[in-house]
Amino acid sequence: MTQRFYVTTPIYYVNSSPHVGTAYTTVVADALARFHALRGERTFFLTGTDEHGLKLEREAQRKAMSPQAFVDEMSERFRDLWPKLLCRPDDFIRTTERRHEEGVQRAWQRCVDSGDIYLGSYEGLYCVACEDHKTEKELLEGNLCPVHGRPVERVTEQSYFFKLSAYGDRLLEFYKRNPTFVRPETRLNEVVSFVEGGLRDLSISRTSFSWGIPVPGDPKHVMYVWFDALFNYLTALAGTEREGALWPPDVQLVGKDILRFHAVYWPAFLMSAGYADDKLPRTIWSHGWLLTDGQKLSKSREGPSHGRGTTDPVRVADAVGADVLRYFLLREVSLGQDGEWSVPSLVSRARSDLAETVGNLLNRALPFAKHFDGRVPHAPAETLSDADRALEALAATAARDAAAAWAEPAPHRALEATIELARAGNRYFDESAPWRLAKAGDLARLAAVVSHVLELVRVVSVMLWPATPSKSDAIRAQLGLDPLAPRVDADLWPLAWGGLAAHTALAPGQPVFAKFDAQQQAQIFKELDVTTEETKPEAPAKAPKAAKPAEAKPAEAPPGPLTYEQLMATVDLRLAKVLAAERIPRKDKLLKLSVDLGEAAGPRTIIAGIALAYAPEALVGKQVIVVANLPPRDFGGGLVSHGMLLAAGPSDGLSLATFEKDHAPGTRVK
Repeated sequence: MTQRFYVTTPIYYVNSSPHVGTAYTTVVADALARFHALRGERTFFLTGTDEHGLKLEREAQRKAMSPQAFVDEMSERFRDLWPKLLCRPDDFIRTTERRHEEGVQRAWQRCVDSGDIYLGSYEGLYCVACEDHKTEKELLEGNLCPVHGRPVERVTEQSYFFKLSAYGDRLLEFYKRNPTFVRPETRLNEVVSFVEGGLRDLSISRTSFSWGIPVPGDPKHVMYVWFDALFNYLTALAGTEREGALWPPDVQLVGKDILRFHAVYWPAFLMSAGYADDKLPRTIWSHGWLLTDGQKLSKSREGPSHGRGTTDPVRVADAVGADVLRYFLLREVSLGQDGEWSVPSLVSRARSDLAETVGNLLNRALPFAKHFDGRVPHAPAETLSDADRALEALAATAARDAAAAWAEPAPHRALEATIELARAGNRYFDESAPWRLAKAGDLARLAAVVSHVLELVRVVSVMLWPATPSKSDAIRAQLGLDPLAPRVDADLWPLAWGGLAAHTALAPGQPVFAKFDAQQQAQIFKELDVTTEETKPEAPAKAPKAAKPAEAKPAEAPPGPLTYEQLMATVDLRLAKVLAAERIPRKDKLLKLSVDLGEAAGPRTIIAGIALAYAPEALVGKQVIVVANLPPRDFGGGLVSHGMLLAAGPSDGLSLATFEKDHAPGTRVK
């Protein structure tokens, strides 16, 4: 039976143009689809645009356009972008399409028939930018949304509600039986903690605006944008043979800021609509954010020191090439973690991995084909050395490792294995010294070396293809091979040695990968308005100020002794369970923790300087002691800590304070 692979991106909200962070998710989805297609699987890759809601209605009004005209214009920007990044979705769905509207209305009715939708009234706080309700405990000082930093609005209106509270136990049981439903595991811990904290019924309609899908039988209500949007993954297949062949999705890629909608609301909606557990999505893969100067890259927040051009994926792709942009996004960012985005880092990575490693190996080997009439030389088995056999074995191992990483999925590890194989090929080339063999006239040995290097390049070209499809095909063209053309039931992954046949006519050409020398790099930085320390103009020299004599400071008296009552009234120490931990790019000593203190508001974020002593994965599940009543501490770059861990020792040898026995999160330490 043919294997299949169905992957989705979130449908993108069209309030403004796509940026590099948007491109990241889509590039990952495209690369995964390409890998599974290479393995002979039937693949389906879905993306699209989310086009309803109050935010879009207001944006259209601001531009003096009808909502439909506005979303038509904005959606086209997303559709036009993907081919420029070599992404080839199998379908592009818009929530304003008739097929989607009809499908969502059918889903609504099924939830009504299940008894899970009822009419009531809603009063509370609402973030228009998030299109989501907020509690007062979630908000920052000044009633600001913690995600967007904008004031929330108080809303009072009649609303239909979904009985989300009835699905808490079933969801928890589902997570328990399907531990890979949310990945990475740290995100699953966050989701479980959220559900364990108790679910409230969800307001799923609006009467305060009209730009949305009408509620069946009550058109003065339009559906809550998240009920509408989530069903796109199903409405794109509904009524076609694809629904039976492809549903449920294998991987749904989402940013960590919209995980709750996909990991809690979405399966609950499907359960209510009559879908059994085995028909729910298989994995919700929550990836991190692209950061620039420590802040989330977004439509409304440009990189402070990197220039506006660096956030426009079209401008970046035009400057460095779509393959290079794709490679950097997939190689530099560990899927599930935040990653630092900068054009200088992109150029450096491309030069090191692609030009100086893969491209260099091809460019060094091809000239030796002149000794064999410009063809791949034939190397009989008896002429092969131990080094040749070792290279073959290394290629087989790398191909297996990279395939396992793509399947996990962990694209950064797959590409790391690929580049390491190319580096091994360069070492083999150096140690074999084909220039000496040619000078000595040892054509038998030269044939073995050249054929092995060229075959290794072929292997690498296939392993790179999910990330760099056009450059991989350009490599293959110089090897005399056709472009890769995946087809169902044909496994093209290079698990076997010998795909480049002897006597194949080679076609050397220009270097496949740009070297990004100093002149090219300067031109790229100019095109993208990149500012680095090297490109900043020098500040005029200032005359040194005369040093002031040091002023003696009076010694501070040590604090007096505290009574027990004073201590307990002053310091609130609580036990907490670590739900998730991750490294912070460019902050070597800091980890970002999500900890459960048993609070109704949910987990807290704590920034702790323990990265030199603890790996993030070693902290998950650990019981720690938190100073719980400190004011929030802003570390800059959007990093705010809501508490402090107790620990002792030097930075690289810290020991966290804890207890021998487990206690409930939130237990007071006294």
